[in-house]
Amino acid sequence: MVYKSFDELIEKVKGYSSIKRMAIAAAGERHTLEAAFHARKEGVARPVLVGDEAEIRRIMKEMGEEVPDEDIYPAADNKEAAELAVSLVREGKADFLMKGYLDTGVILKAVVNKEQGLGKGGVMSHFTMFDVPGYHKILVPVDGGMVTYPTLEQKKAIIENTVDTLIAMGYDCPKVGVLACVEKVNSKMPETVEAAELARMNRDGEIKNCIVEGPISYDCAVDGEIAKLKGYESRIAGDVDVLVAPNIHAGNIMGKMLTCTCKAKMAGFVVGAKCPVVLTSRGSSAEEKFLSIVVSAAASN
Repeated sequence: MVYKSFDELIEKVKGYSSIKRMAIAAAGERHTLEAAFHARKEGVARPVLVGDEAEIRRIMKEMGEEVPDEDIYPAADNKEAAELAVSLVREGKADFLMKGYLDTGVILKAVVNKEQGLGKGGVMSHFTMFDVPGYHKILVPVDGGMVTYPTLEQKKAIIENTVDTLIAMGYDCPKVGVLACVEKVNSKMPETVEAAELARMNRDGEIKNCIVEGPISYDCAVDGEIAKLKGYESRIAGDVDVLVAPNIHAGNIMGKMLTCTCKAKMAGFVVGAKCPVVLTSRGSSAEEKFLSIVVSAAASN
């Protein structure tokens, strides 16, 4: 199966037999709490709030919202809030983690802590989903937020993280395009060489549960007619699920192009840890935060 829209995914998550609990580090921020209570109202997730208790209660009062006292965990500062939220997940008191109003570095430091964190010893990467007007299903560009200049092995790990997440969300066999500006291998373009090697790994069973092709250009990946015109033979052209960027700059630019110019809706979180970690920007809208909660709940099912 695949998801054609976020609305479809929301309905799927609302149908789960149990509601996931999310620990929110530094929860005292209005957009974060709006997203959290929207998720609770929709039956998507139950918020567990960590941070400045007075500020959390002040904002909740303004919003006319409440949570049980046992779902508020006071913390003296953002560092303590991050560490406490991580510990709640580690102890089984929450199913996934969400960043509130604090720097990304603070929460990631708590997540990757070798003794008390949520790392699994491998690569962590940024997973994003976009509901793009003009494309027939959800699009998953990676990685525009975590791994700066991924090596071949890191690209393999990014694909595996992404595919494992999609499988957990109900996908059968995600279609993965490894992007470059051309469709042929050119020894002077290492991105094309690595793309072909990743496709070879997939054919040989080293990368499982998906179809990987590359190098493939963006236009061929999302438009089968363009692929035909270019003579690009493909099992995924025009129907790709995952777009693997050659580096963080390309991934980040692609994501911002889709949201700012194409008016796509976006959701994202970090994968490769013991649970999803919602890491939206402090300036993200309540809708983006809500959608990120939805996809994290789906991935932690």
